[in-house]
Amino acid sequence: MWAGDPEAGGWRRFLIADAFTDTPLEGNQLGVFPDARGLDEPLMQRAARELNFSETVFFLPAERGGDVRVRIFTPGRELPFAGHPVLGSAFVLGEMLGTAAVNLETGLGPVPVELERDGDQITFGWMEQPIPVAEPYEGAADLLKALALERSGLPVELYPNGPRHVYVELASEADVARLKPDFRALGDLPISVNCFAGRGGRWKTRMFAMYHGVAEDPATGSAAGPLAVHLARYGRIGFGEEIEIRQGEEIGRPSRLYARVEGSADRIERVLVGGSAVIVARGEYRLR
Repeated sequence: MWAGDPEAGGWRRFLIADAFTDTPLEGNQLGVFPDARGLDEPLMQRAARELNFSETVFFLPAERGGDVRVRIFTPGRELPFAGHPVLGSAFVLGEMLGTAAVNLETGLGPVPVELERDGDQITFGWMEQPIPVAEPYEGAADLLKALALERSGLPVELYPNGPRHVYVELASEADVARLKPDFRALGDLPISVNCFAGRGGRWKTRMFAMYHGVAEDPATGSAAGPLAVHLARYGRIGFGEEIEIRQGEEIGRPSRLYARVEGSADRIERVLVGGSAVIVARGEYRLR
């Protein structure tokens, strides 16, 4: 996989994958550079800003026994972990290696991904995410004001999971769809804002991350695991219950994410987030 010189005249191979969908031109776009040897951090950041997707991923040789090491960049900054980049990268890497399981080294540690296949086609992936720990969020009043909301149905709490995700529960899915945040005010808050509503196994979310250069994200895998934890901790769902999360309709990129939390309120054992992805473009990009 790492044979030869990755660079020829400044040109680098790249792919585009749509994550958390099985339909091209839906889900969350991801740029993938499958051989980033020799690229420094400023150049990776410039390339991510040029593509201007929610995230762009760069593959590097593994250092701790995984299949690859991944570096993940938004248009504005690097993240130690993010969900749709890991899922999309797993589909790309699984195709390259022809395997049914891959292990990606992230800034938050190794993330194993189990891949389901239909013949040669990868159809679904389940990633085991780091277990997030809830923290109080002291800026709840400012956040609710920026969202033009009076209250949240559940406590407004923060779950670091790569981005620092904060969760606000609305009364209905229609209320989530109608949200018109003050993006300038949100840009002053160093968090990713997740607004959700639903019941049982079906939930709707919208995620705003102006601080990271992303006004609204079509599908946020790093937020799906903590959302399931948040719902299970407060009895909205049961531990071990799989939920479907719908996101992205308001910006024309409908997405489907699936999540499950195993264990109990006293001891969370595993957080699993799953979905599909589809590779939609392959080519070369001039970086120098």
